Amino acid sequence: MGTEFNILAIAQSGRLQYEALLLAASLRTMDPGFSGRLFIAEPQPGPLWPHDPRIDNADLRAELEHLGAEILPFTSQVFGASYPQGNKIEALAAMPEGTPFLFLDSDTLILSALSQVPFDFTRPAASMRRSATWPETTLYGPGYADTWRSLYDMFDLDFESSLDTSWPDEYWQRYLYFNAGWFMGACPVNFGRTYVEYARTIRDTPPPELVCQSLDPWLDQVALPLVIHALGGGRPGPELEGLDGDVTCHWRVLPLAYARESDQVIDVLEAVSAPNRIKKLLKQYEPFKRLIYQGKGMKARALFDRDDLPRNEQAIRNRLRKEKLWLR
Repeated sequence: MGTEFNILAIAQSGRLQYEALLLAASLRTMDPGFSGRLFIAEPQPGPLWPHDPRIDNADLRAELEHLGAEILPFTSQVFGASYPQGNKIEALAAMPEGTPFLFLDSDTLILSALSQVPFDFTRPAASMRRSATWPETTLYGPGYADTWRSLYDMFDLDFESSLDTSWPDEYWQRYLYFNAGWFMGACPVNFGRTYVEYARTIRDTPPPELVCQSLDPWLDQVALPLVIHALGGGRPGPELEGLDGDVTCHWRVLPLAYARESDQVIDVLEAVSAPNRIKKLLKQYEPFKRLIYQGKGMKARALFDRDDLPRNEQAIRNRLRKEKLWLR
């Protein structure tokens, strides 16, 4: 067994609290030997939230605690409702300092023994299940290299050492870019301090090369590779292939999960959502009720061949919408 570590996920009122329950149930079912702490971070009311963002289902909160999750309150000082993805950035400061951590988006399932993954927390890394979503290059604007270099220069980081030179110039995979669905490091407080600094600086004083670039919702994924590079990390090695593989699945949107994820993912999803304690809570969220418990998910699954999926995700979404199965 590797180093003991804690898990961090976010929950608040609405969809995320139900996703967090599914995550917690999958962890306890699929990795009963996990000995770290599961923290479900919860933003607290304050000036950056026009409405109370806390978990508003008392029974669900109790079930999270029954599953061993620790509700971790934190205060939004930089992002809040204007950029809720910033929760994952600011919540890190509330974690136990000096204990290795793994952040997971709430829309993640544990598929097998996460505790057996040989993490090296001294070398931060993040999910490579990403696509060319940022930057969006234009014919006359700066390319990938100039855009990314401007950000590395902003924080006095070495750009050249971040490159994967097995890919050609101006091809997006040459440049360090992650999906922020999972990331890990040696100390959440130190990681979070750097993450807040970089994300806030990019948001408030972006370099000229970003003038045509959107940072919403991409800010967390723009800052993340810079943070990981600054802390001595980089692309995950083959020992972490189980994340976004046969150990965890960042399923993102439930209709998409039914449409394209493996049989293993769907089997785990339906197994961990079946116990009555879990079922009576998840059914309170209409998309879960219809997709998991009323069979709409399996109807969506029957529309697609997992061995021959459309190359473009938008085509999957469009088909699901046409069949009135795009529920979220």
